[in-house]
Amino acid sequence: MKILLADKNHEILEHILAENQLQYDALWNLSADELIKILPQYDGLVIRSKFKLTKTILSQCNKLKVIGRVGAGMENIDVAFANKQKIICLSAPEGNRTAVGEHALGMLLMLLNNLKKADTEVRAGIWLRAENRGYEMEGKTIVIIGYGQMGSSFAEKLRGFNMKVLALDKYKNNYGNEFVTEAELGTIFNEADIVSLHLPLTEETYHYANEHFFNSFKKPIYIVNTARGKCLQTSALVEAMKSGKVKGACIDVLEYESTSFEEIDFSELPEDYRYLLNSDKVILTPHIAGWTHESNYKMSKIIAEGIVKYLANR
Repeated sequence: MKILLADKNHEILEHILAENQLQYDALWNLSADELIKILPQYDGLVIRSKFKLTKTILSQCNKLKVIGRVGAGMENIDVAFANKQKIICLSAPEGNRTAVGEHALGMLLMLLNNLKKADTEVRAGIWLRAENRGYEMEGKTIVIIGYGQMGSSFAEKLRGFNMKVLALDKYKNNYGNEFVTEAELGTIFNEADIVSLHLPLTEETYHYANEHFFNSFKKPIYIVNTARGKCLQTSALVEAMKSGKVKGACIDVLEYESTSFEEIDFSELPEDYRYLLNSDKVILTPHIAGWTHESNYKMSKIIAEGIVKYLANR
C-alpha cells in the first residue's frame, strides 16, 4: 500500500503512517496537475483542498482505496462517485470543531464591543469612549444554522453568556439539548438577533444567505460566517447592511476564494468586497477559523488513524 500526501500537514500524520508500515510519498511541492497525473499509482491519498477530485479524475484511479481530507468539508471530492468506486472518503470535522467554535465567538465579541475599531483608534492617539460603547450578548437570541460538529461546538462555547440559543438543521430531528433549542425557520426569522452559519457547501446551500434570507428577519441581525464563502452571497449582505437589515458581519470565508482556499486575487475583487473592507461594522479573517496549532495536530492524527484502520482491514 502506498499513500500520496498532496498537502503538507502536521508531522504526526507521517509518524503514524510510518509506525504502521504504510509507505507514503510526501509530494506537496508538486503542482495540482503533476499530482493528478501520478495519482493512479497510489492506494491512498491525503489532501486538504489543493485540487478537486472529480468523477473524471477518480475514474482513472483504479488502485485508489481511501481518500483522507484533512479538514471538515468534502465539497472538493465527488464523494458519491468515489463510493461507487468503493473508495472510502474520510474527513476530520471533530479535529477543528473547537477551533471554529472559539473563533466564531471571538469574532462576535470583537464586533459587538468595537474592539478592532477602538484598538486602531487608541494606537492612533484617538481616545473615544462613548463612540465605542458596545453591546452585550446576554439576553439576545442567537441562531445556529447547521448543527453538526462546528455548530454544536459554537453552541457549547456560548454557554454562560445567558443567551437564547436556537438551532436549525433540516437533516436532523430531536437534537435539542442543554446547549440549544431546536427551532423552525419561522421562529428563527421572528426572534433572531445574531445568526451564525455552520453549513457544508452543497448545491442546496450555495448562496443560502441571500436577499430573501436577509429580508425575512423581523429584526436587524448580526451575521457570522465561518462555514464556506459561497454559502453567503456577498452582494446580498452588502445590500442588507446598507438597508439596515444587517447591523454587522463576522466573515472568515469569502466566496471569492480559490478552490484551495490558499489564495485570493485582491486585484479582481468586486465593489461589494470593497464595501466590506471599508466598513467598521465588519470583521474579516482569512479562512482561519479552524486553523489552530491544535487543530492541525488533531485533524492530521484523525486522518492518519482512519487510513491505518481502513487499510489494515483490506
